[in-house]
Amino acid sequence: MTTVERTQVFLLPDLGEGLSEAEIVEWRVAVGDVVTVDQSVVEVETAKAVVDVPCPYAGRVVTLHGAAGEVRPVGQPLITIAPLDGGDEPAGHATYREEERAGSGNVLIGYGTGHGGATRRRRRSRLALAPDPASAAEPAAAQPDAAHASADPADAVRADAGTATDLAPHAGPPSSVLVISPIVRRLARERGVDLGAVRGTGPGGVIRRVDVEAASAAPAARIAAVPDPHDAPTPPQTPTPAGNGDVVVPLTGVRKVIADKLSRSRREIPEVTIWVDVDATGLLETRAAINAATPDEPVSILALLARICLSGLRRYPQLNSRVDTEGQRIVQSAAVHLGIAAQTDRGLLVPVLRDAQRLTTAELAAALAETTAAARAGTLAPAHLTGGTFTLNNYGVFGVDGSTPIINHPEAALLGVGRIVDKPWVVDGQLAVRKVTQLSLTFDHRVCDGGVAGGFLRHVADCVERPALLIAAV
Repeated sequence: MTTVERTQVFLLPDLGEGLSEAEIVEWRVAVGDVVTVDQSVVEVETAKAVVDVPCPYAGRVVTLHGAAGEVRPVGQPLITIAPLDGGDEPAGHATYREEERAGSGNVLIGYGTGHGGATRRRRRSRLALAPDPASAAEPAAAQPDAAHASADPADAVRADAGTATDLAPHAGPPSSVLVISPIVRRLARERGVDLGAVRGTGPGGVIRRVDVEAASAAPAARIAAVPDPHDAPTPPQTPTPAGNGDVVVPLTGVRKVIADKLSRSRREIPEVTIWVDVDATGLLETRAAINAATPDEPVSILALLARICLSGLRRYPQLNSRVDTEGQRIVQSAAVHLGIAAQTDRGLLVPVLRDAQRLTTAELAAALAETTAAARAGTLAPAHLTGGTFTLNNYGVFGVDGSTPIINHPEAALLGVGRIVDKPWVVDGQLAVRKVTQLSLTFDHRVCDGGVAGGFLRHVADCVERPALLIAAV
């Protein structure tokens, strides 16, 4: 049997609910490269997010089907892999498996690699077979770190399990440094450790986390961190100048789906917005008391607002619903799948906390931090960006007091929160300076009338002003 006859063609898998195609952003491999099972081979952008696609086959790359910028339909060929001859097995293959068992922490982040309509989630650990990019680089002067800086700590969070980009083969001469896991590479970059100067204590001399941690204390082993281009966020669509000086920005990918969804919402939903100013001083004091009692599990204002929303939806379930226009009915959801509007480099995304009503306040805070960080990093699964039943939008982070946001179709309501600022407020007949914010509720007038919407917003406002009411509402 010839090599051609033995090749395996990996088809673009189903990447999530309702996704029929994906645009190739960047190939992680080239023709002739050797890949392993579940190694990331390409980064693609769907209508939901930018994701890395792992290949279920091991071997040598024969063909890449499609170029960067090309849109590939689900189920069409993506990459062709030929099996390796016996002598082509990368040296130290078993050693990498030992490092994996030693606790490097690298896990598969992404989606199922099954073909056809079935979607599988592969949870097996990856094998790091690529040479370290830092060790393959030519000696150079210290370079500034290419990591994207942000005032928001969540923007700096990346999945510490190692993104798929760390597993891509890199061009360059063979390195004397034994291949390590993405976690170890990342740790070395963060601590400025020259891996070429580190002696590995793992099986066969593989460098492990403990080796990098020990070396980070030794000045001789430290160098300026070499920026990894794969760590930089995916740039937005590049504007192109038109002939008359206008700038044309392609409406594709996430930006396109945002435009389509918001346009559909405005076409179909007869929305109404109501608002109220509230004294949030009590809420801030409650948060401070909670965090003082449990400093290891800090709670954000957003988490407390999410808890208040859940209390309101328990009283007014009409707002936790959607309109089925084809069936001419209103579907009221038993569970609250809470959407959190998050601004990212790729546009506005709404990650969803499923069954949020089952979470404690501390669990809500942890889930919010993890989910929004993953959304900003582009590592959130498409399934976590759909299926919401109610959205919480904290537009106050942009320094604005109020807004009339568009409902996240097909949901029926959205609570908006403005910035919290010092304002004069009457307390017990006396003028005082208090922490004041504006709450707005945008709702689908088809699912309820003003009484229900006003009742929900007033309950939320009362809980913000007097958080003790949450206990009474349980």
